[in-house]
Amino acid sequence: MDFEWNRLKSDDCYVQRGFDFEAVIDVFRDPCRLVEADDRWDYGEDRFRLIGKLDEKCYVVIFTHRSNIIRIISARRANAREVRKYEKSSS
Repeated sequence: MDFEWNRLKSDDCYVQRGFDFEAVIDVFRDPCRLVEADDRWDYGEDRFRLIGKLDEKCYVVIFTHRSNIIRIISARRANAREVRKYEKSSS
């Protein structure tokens, strides 16, 4: 899998949340990951919400596909509701 992202958004994520987009790439390899459409808005492209675990912590990554590349749009730690959803789907 190849990944790309906006460097400024990744740097901002690091400042605000303590990790950058590169740090969450491995959630895409989580065999129990949960992926669903992110259809909250019309973004002009298909976007997806991934919930996955990395080092025993759940993360949410918003991404899209551009050609054969996964473009990470945002990333954050999962909230309690999202953690429950992940745990329910992986059990």
